[in-house]
Amino acid sequence: MSDPNIGRLLGKRYQLQELIGTGAMGRVYRAKDTLLGGVPVAVKFLALSIQNKKMRLQDRFEREAKTCALLGQKSIHIVRVMDYGVDENNTPFYVMEYLQGQSLNQIVRQQNLSLPRFISMARQISLGLKCAHDGIPVDGAVYPIIHRDIKPSNMLVIQDPSFGELVKVLDFGIAKLLQSNSDQTKYYLGTLAYSSPEQMEGKELDNRADIYSLGVMMFEMLTGKMPLIAPTHSFGAWYKTHHTQEPRTFAEVAPTLQIPQEVQNLVMSCLAKAASDRPQGIGDILQVLESLEKQYRTRSTTPEHHISTHAVAIKADPEPKIKSDLQISLSNDELARTASWPKNKPIADIVFPQTIQSHGKTLPALWVMLPQGEIIKRLSCNLYNQFLFITAPHPMLLWITVIYNRKHGAKCLPYYLDLKTSLGQEIVCLLAQTGSYHLLLFAREVPDQCFHTLISQIDPAQPQRLQQWVAMSKTLVSSADPQLSKSLLKGEYEKIKPQILAKLAAIVTDSAFNLSGSG
Repeated sequence: MSDPNIGRLLGKRYQLQELIGTGAMGRVYRAKDTLLGGVPVAVKFLALSIQNKKMRLQDRFEREAKTCALLGQKSIHIVRVMDYGVDENNTPFYVMEYLQGQSLNQIVRQQNLSLPRFISMARQISLGLKCAHDGIPVDGAVYPIIHRDIKPSNMLVIQDPSFGELVKVLDFGIAKLLQSNSDQTKYYLGTLAYSSPEQMEGKELDNRADIYSLGVMMFEMLTGKMPLIAPTHSFGAWYKTHHTQEPRTFAEVAPTLQIPQEVQNLVMSCLAKAASDRPQGIGDILQVLESLEKQYRTRSTTPEHHISTHAVAIKADPEPKIKSDLQISLSNDELARTASWPKNKPIADIVFPQTIQSHGKTLPALWVMLPQGEIIKRLSCNLYNQFLFITAPHPMLLWITVIYNRKHGAKCLPYYLDLKTSLGQEIVCLLAQTGSYHLLLFAREVPDQCFHTLISQIDPAQPQRLQQWVAMSKTLVSSADPQLSKSLLKGEYEKIKPQILAKLAAIVTDSAFNLSGSG
């Protein structure tokens, strides 16, 4: 039987195309946003109907939906809600970003997670939960949000071109909204195997209920098995299990796995029957996970960041040479003669992109002002570049350049490009077209003339991504201040910075040979 929703135009904007998911919470469709030229979105119809007489419920839905939308703007680890409403049948719906990936449930069923991958995933999920538990300001008040249905099928794992393996939490606030539709004072809604004892009792919940569910899920992520097993799949059986049965140990369930005691202790503490015996906040869990991630980062590469390393070692040449692998190449001397520091820029340690002209062609360049001594130290150096991109809440690209000298260390030159601006789009398109860019180094003490230039090659895999990001940014709608995207990117940059510096430190010499590889 055909689905009558296929082809339907919702809210005169979203054309439903395919049913992609069903569950207790409702049905999810892939749709296209006709207002934005057919951009794909996901539309979720909730499994409840708002009757006109229940205006309080409609008000509650709008508040919950607004809060969830703000959550997705605050954290990249929460699926972004872009719109919401109630259709002609009084059924509420969310419009979310459309993401292609696997649920954590599928991944756990298919394979055992390596310890570094587990730590990375658990940390990302915890970051999303912390954002919700800390609360969102709405209409002058702060609303902490408890998920109430933490389980692997509510975690979406995608491959992001900037961040690698990225985990996003689905369905914030929906459980509470559905619960509010019931006339029962102690109506249960959740997933039996993952629910805390207090949730089974129908009590008012706080963040520690989510921590219990997270503990169940982390146990399953590590072992592929559940810490608690009820004799039957009934509410009564699970109620008794969560209240009286001690969770199985790692040694009992997976005796061959070598799971560090610190990880075991963390998971088991989350599974405490009494909320007061669990970690009291997600921050406590994050502290342990981040400490573990630092330990294992030096031993193996986690899949969280697929860093494309392209280090180009350039030595100062006594005579200018033409580089054959550039479309157009300018010698150090020529650039030094023609480039002058823009009058509208301060004489200070700053970095900014600005195009340069050569033989009628426009080339991308990064203009840098540093103390003269800093430049001289790195005339013989290795160059590293990497690009991180974020779509929400505002399309923003972080352009990372590192000048590294074995003796004098690294000089990091990050720059944030707003991809909703014509300048940002022009620079990124030029980077994609040329596959390289110039660094124009100006000395603070003698700012009138370019002191030295370098050429940084871009990894061959990056140009296509850069073009895709520009195309996406033209259709995406900004939902918040660009500064919020800058803050999110800065956080990710700080996490990968030690890996970048470790890669550069592993290069034996500062030579004139091109060194490239991928990490």
